[in-house]
Amino acid sequence: MNVKGHAAIVTGGGSGLGAETARHLAKAGAKVAVIDLQADAAKKVAAELGGLGLGADVGDAASLEAAFAAAKQAHGAARVAVCCAGIAPAARIVGKEGPMTLADFERVIRVNLIGTFNTMRLAAADMNVLPPLDDNERGVIVMTASVAAFEGQIGQAAYAASKGGVVGLMLPAAREFARQGIRVLTIAPGLIGTPLLLNMPQPVQDSLAATVPFPQRFGHPHEYARLAMHMVENVLLNGEVVRLDGALRMQAK
Repeated sequence: MNVKGHAAIVTGGGSGLGAETARHLAKAGAKVAVIDLQADAAKKVAAELGGLGLGADVGDAASLEAAFAAAKQAHGAARVAVCCAGIAPAARIVGKEGPMTLADFERVIRVNLIGTFNTMRLAAADMNVLPPLDDNERGVIVMTASVAAFEGQIGQAAYAASKGGVVGLMLPAAREFARQGIRVLTIAPGLIGTPLLLNMPQPVQDSLAATVPFPQRFGHPHEYARLAMHMVENVLLNGEVVRLDGALRMQAK
């Protein structure tokens, strides 16, 4: 799909992977709505792009429905949705102070998995009624998993479960939406240089980067964004997870 002139929505677009993806979409000519829990961050990125910035909680039905309605009113129904909203707290299932609280586990699932599904259901409903483009394509949804979906480390039980759920969601969604010409894809990043990693002490950063076979560094957000753009543009890509990790395979801890 050539995104020029079409509407796009990026959740988690106020920073990191989402912000960079929003920039790439806007540079290619898309009308971008940036959605983030931090409304000020979303509006700041959107102002840079000449887009629309909206605050919303992806895990809340009414909140995200309102954001989608505002984006649709401003730009029309989106043909592209990229799901970048997520959290990655670390906690053992049973730590020194006892079992992980169920509320903490639920929070990660709510943001990462339910938030992705919430974005998907609203995006696909809007795409479904759009006129088809070349190859009868109506839209594309790009979700964000993680290498933790496949090699979750100690302390990543909630995060790995949420991202494994995203991977599991992809194929049935791609199969369901195939008749409507809507593609569903997933990126599974490894160690990407977002604020979460770059705020760690330098020796910790160096140690983590050394675990990546090649290139032996953190990935850059623009490398995620470029992959997301290729997925959007290449109509033959559908129902697939692409690891973006420099051949990294996570160890137990």
